[in-house]
Amino acid sequence: MKQGRLFIAATKQNDGKTTISLGLINAFKKRFRRVGFIKPVGQRYVIEEGYKIDEDSVLIEKVCGTKSRLKDMSPIAIEKGFTEHYVKKGHSERLVRDILKSFGHISRGKRLVVIEGTGHAGVGSVFDLSNAKVARLLGAKVILVTSGGIGRPIDEIELNMALFEKEGPEVMGVIINKVRPSKYRKIASVIRAGLKKRGVEVLGVLPYVPSLSMPLIHHIVEETDIELISRKVGMRNKVRKILVAAMEPHNALDYIENGSLLITPGDREDMLMTALSVHLLKKPKKNISISGLILTGGLVPNRKIMMLIEEAKIPVLLSRKDTYVTAARIHDLAIKIRPEDREKTKAATTLVERYVDINKILKKIGY
Repeated sequence: MKQGRLFIAATKQNDGKTTISLGLINAFKKRFRRVGFIKPVGQRYVIEEGYKIDEDSVLIEKVCGTKSRLKDMSPIAIEKGFTEHYVKKGHSERLVRDILKSFGHISRGKRLVVIEGTGHAGVGSVFDLSNAKVARLLGAKVILVTSGGIGRPIDEIELNMALFEKEGPEVMGVIINKVRPSKYRKIASVIRAGLKKRGVEVLGVLPYVPSLSMPLIHHIVEETDIELISRKVGMRNKVRKILVAAMEPHNALDYIENGSLLITPGDREDMLMTALSVHLLKKPKKNISISGLILTGGLVPNRKIMMLIEEAKIPVLLSRKDTYVTAARIHDLAIKIRPEDREKTKAATTLVERYVDINKILKKIGY
């Protein structure tokens, strides 16, 4: 039986490999009954069925229903100390053996297997298993995912392709992700022309969809050391805008929008009362709702004000850091799609099916 093997790599972290992988698998499953998934090397893991399993493997298994043993979907989890131990005493033979064994289980009876890489082409080189080497090891063709505008993506694609070319696996094309909608037509046209000159085929150009990277309040609590100090309400509130409320309250009114997460020193009671007022008034035309408050500096406001905020069902979080450090931490937070995020998983599938040439990909892998 013919079997397609597709390796999804990226030019850097957070380019959207998992979003692309999820969307492609759901699209492929409409054409083939049996589609497999494996992430040979994972860096972010959870404990499932007693094993350290990469988060992306858990997501794909639960959302796409790939029906494979989780341990086989994530054979190697890079835990703390793994790299240092490998440099001192490790041997790649055991890692290779584990990957091949798991891949054998995953690929059995499958028409197509999607393999997700970790970071850029060179990630894993420190333990002799770069993405480029793993793609070659598993006999897969590669799709490179990158994001952004024109110059930087082309530079990063050239750099990553050099390593894939050195190792041998075929890079069949690239997918450009997270393109600003206001510049979509221009970027799509120019980057296709620029990559065509280099002999690289563009398989899709996806617009940036803010909701896919939009955190919920409970994501912030889970991913940072910022703690919830109010009652457990509004944990699934969407953060549509991050606002550092360090100005005068009347000026802040011009910036507060629906879904705003306000970051402010805990002793700025004037700002807290302004946010509370805006949230409670909810004028019909604006319908502004505060998604949450982060108090900085480890400062907690007067108990009566806290009671009012809790009564309004606004979640309140406390950061021991200053306002600038806290805001930077939230801004840089990489939010991955979770199995329970049904809106996001559906949006990711729709996005890939609409903007990626699925038929061209299948043709390139022999279908």
